[in-house]
Amino acid sequence: MDDQEILAIAIIRPFEGREEELLAVLREFYVVLARKGYSRDQLFREDVFSPRYFNFRYWKSAIARSQAYEDSDIHQFWQRISEICEVEKVYEQLHEVKFAGNQNLVATDLHG
Repeated sequence: MDDQEILAIAIIRPFEGREEELLAVLREFYVVLARKGYSRDQLFREDVFSPRYFNFRYWKSAIARSQAYEDSDIHQFWQRISEICEVEKVYEQLHEVKFAGNQNLVATDLHG
């Protein structure tokens, strides 16, 4: 379905001395993506002492993702980001696995 959210995950590592700059750019980027209705984003850090970050991007839809790929404002951010960090790995299109029956399983449901 075209109206379903699509999860993408990027593993990123800021270049030496560029971590604060990366965080500032990502903060600004997330605002633009949300304002344009393309996605919602969350940023996670692997460990306090590790420079690896995990960007979880929930594209609003396949159409929104395509529009973002064609948007020059978005390309400018991707260019800036490539200058201040290494993108180690990108998982472009992850879809939730639905189980038959109760689709809202939580970890406690699996152990009890």
